[in-house]
Amino acid sequence: MTVSPPVPSTAPAIVLVSEEHADTLREVFWRYSREYELRTATSFHEACEVTEQVLAQGHPVAMFVSDSRLPDVDTVLRAFAEWRTLVPTARRLVASPFERFLADAPGLRAGMAKGKYDAFLLMPRADRDEEFHHAVTDLLSDWSWTTTDPDVVVAKIVAPEGDPVAQQIRDFFDRMGLPCRVATPDSEIGRHLADHFPADAGYPRVWAVNRTPIVATSVRDVARSFFETDAERELDARTRTDVVDVAVVGGGPAGLATAVYAASEGLSAVVLDGSAIGGQAGTSSMIRNYLGFPRGISGMRLAQRALNQALRFGTRFHTGWEVDRLVAGSGDEPHRLVGEDFEVSARSVVVASGVRYRHLGVPSVEERVGRGVNYGAAMSLSREMEDHDVVVVGGGNSAGQAAVHLSRFARSVTIAVRRPALSETMSAYLIGEIEFNPRISVATCTQVVEAGGEPQLEWLVLESTETGERRRVPAHGLFLLLGAEPHCHWLPEEVARDERGFVLTGRDVPKERWADGLPPANLATSAPGIFAAGDVRAGSMKRVAAATGEGASVVPLVHAYLAPGDDA
Repeated sequence: MTVSPPVPSTAPAIVLVSEEHADTLREVFWRYSREYELRTATSFHEACEVTEQVLAQGHPVAMFVSDSRLPDVDTVLRAFAEWRTLVPTARRLVASPFERFLADAPGLRAGMAKGKYDAFLLMPRADRDEEFHHAVTDLLSDWSWTTTDPDVVVAKIVAPEGDPVAQQIRDFFDRMGLPCRVATPDSEIGRHLADHFPADAGYPRVWAVNRTPIVATSVRDVARSFFETDAERELDARTRTDVVDVAVVGGGPAGLATAVYAASEGLSAVVLDGSAIGGQAGTSSMIRNYLGFPRGISGMRLAQRALNQALRFGTRFHTGWEVDRLVAGSGDEPHRLVGEDFEVSARSVVVASGVRYRHLGVPSVEERVGRGVNYGAAMSLSREMEDHDVVVVGGGNSAGQAAVHLSRFARSVTIAVRRPALSETMSAYLIGEIEFNPRISVATCTQVVEAGGEPQLEWLVLESTETGERRRVPAHGLFLLLGAEPHCHWLPEEVARDERGFVLTGRDVPKERWADGLPPANLATSAPGIFAAGDVRAGSMKRVAAATGEGASVVPLVHAYLAPGDDA
């Protein structure tokens, strides 16, 4: 019998369960034995005992891998339900032997659609089944990113506990795919950074590899300081004086798709974004209905892959560059995008600035933003919700994804929605996951009317929109994912918008603003050379796939505008 190499005493464990193939699974997972503790069991009940032993020894459980049939349960789905109770954060994988793969698939795949487990795979029959291991490493990577404190960090944030700006900066780093850690002023790194600042310097203080430590007053300070080297600043200075072919405002799915297709087709492209790349989609813990990712992908990972793809084709990205004003060009004059300390000239502009969540408007809630109250999913805070009660407000897919993710940590998650049902606004696959999850409850026809607790959020008052009845509930976290408002206050009057502020394109542009009696192209605005794509556009679908489709579709229109009369 082979012996595993030594692993750290608190290394995460992978529990392998099969009556007939436990040894096979152990051989398959041998490559992980340097970093993970491998434990085997031959039945559901034995696996429960093994799991309790592993937890008692201080090992977190990263994954359960089970045969598609176990001797002591009628279905492996029941086993996964129990293991989920034991370790809510662990990933769950079915590895079916070849002789049962086709027979067991129909009955088990329905359970995967409801989130009862994460993947259904064929147990490897030969060495180096890299397709199998690709799925395993994807799940382990997702587990590690969302569940564990990073071993190696890119940045450290020093601030007193509960500092709201520190929380925003931490969330920014997470959305950029950069592991970070928050420390208090009396920590080792806190005392070290004190030597770099005057005694009266404020917080948060941010340190990163090969960067001068700074005192940050906003996310913008961090983005501008930490994501541009001196060489990049010199290049950026030239970019500001050059006229680029297309400037994209917004780094969400629509803006990223525009950047990839524009740069790949030879256009000089610049993307400006005031915050982290990825937009609202970048905050999603797991997008399961995006084409080509059968096991799902987090919004952050999707955004970072698209970012790297666009960079490969030559796109320039500027995070922390908040556009304050667009001056539409006329004749041969380029458009000008103006910010606090920059100006970019472009022959064409694609408005992909997306939407922002509406504020609740309840004073006691607003004054606790950053102290338990969060607009958006704020996935970086999920570990801090462990064993606490959480409320998510919103009925869209983002709210559903946030609730499912938070349920891995929180004692309970309540989704509060003003509508009588989730089915009007949420995808069926998410509703199925929520219905199956015992930690999630849905409070329909419900709104938040009050918040309390000092200094952190401790309780909320929920009110029925039908009866007016109020009830006070404990809450350590409130995540607000309300209906969206367009982020385009910076657009000039030349760009027509609807009564809600969304950008009008194509035939939706008022007829009196058509040129020569013809409507603009489908994604073109009322201002020549200015286009719109994604959620900021009136009538858009508000789905990641739709936004990326529009980002790709707008590029031929940009080509046609830049080279009129050229059929290519």
